Amino acid sequence: MGGDPLLWHSLGVSTRIVALAMIVVIPLGGAAGYALARGRFRGRSVLDALLTLPLVLPPSVVGYALLLTCGRRGFIGAPLERWFGVRLVYSSSGAALAAAVVALPLMAKGAESAFARVDRRLEQMALCHGLGPWATFRAVTLPLAARGLGIAVSLAGLRALGEFGATLVFAGYVPGETDTAPLSIYAALQNGDDATAGRLVIALAVVSSVAAIALSRWGSAAPNGERT
Repeated sequence: MGGDPLLWHSLGVSTRIVALAMIVVIPLGGAAGYALARGRFRGRSVLDALLTLPLVLPPSVVGYALLLTCGRRGFIGAPLERWFGVRLVYSSSGAALAAAVVALPLMAKGAESAFARVDRRLEQMALCHGLGPWATFRAVTLPLAARGLGIAVSLAGLRALGEFGATLVFAGYVPGETDTAPLSIYAALQNGDDATAGRLVIALAVVSSVAAIALSRWGSAAPNGERT
């Protein structure tokens, strides 16, 4: 396994796709989670439903929705390609977008839980002692929510790493561009290369198992300031 170039290539592509996806997922999911945890605004239930939708829809449906909106004839994809020369479909950017869409709900819901568990009394004390809202968020809220946010980021990243259906429909299997580890497993099985598929399965299983054990141990103890 250590000297298999296809294995390391696929894992490298997956890592790049996940990194690109998380650049979008972390800030958007964190902001959405904070809004859901603290906000009482019109349309909150709609936002919550939209964020949950990619979790309950089949991944192939998510990919088809991306194809309709961000494909070459989509109302987002067509202007991007015509005005900026950016083509999302069948590209690494498209694969990252598909991974981001399916990973965003886990980040948002995890962030919502993390912010909801922060003791609001500690924030009120900081405000009473002269800290502004932004300074209170940085000095009090964010550190207390850090454990939950870290778990949310990790779960979202693992979901992006394992993404298959939406990526296949929207980004396809393009060698050197979108041939992530899950898609490479599918391609290897289609070609009758069970050995390569097996090595990729083992690699992903090891990564996921180690991450799951680490997350379980990390999240077992609640830090001070979090509600239990």
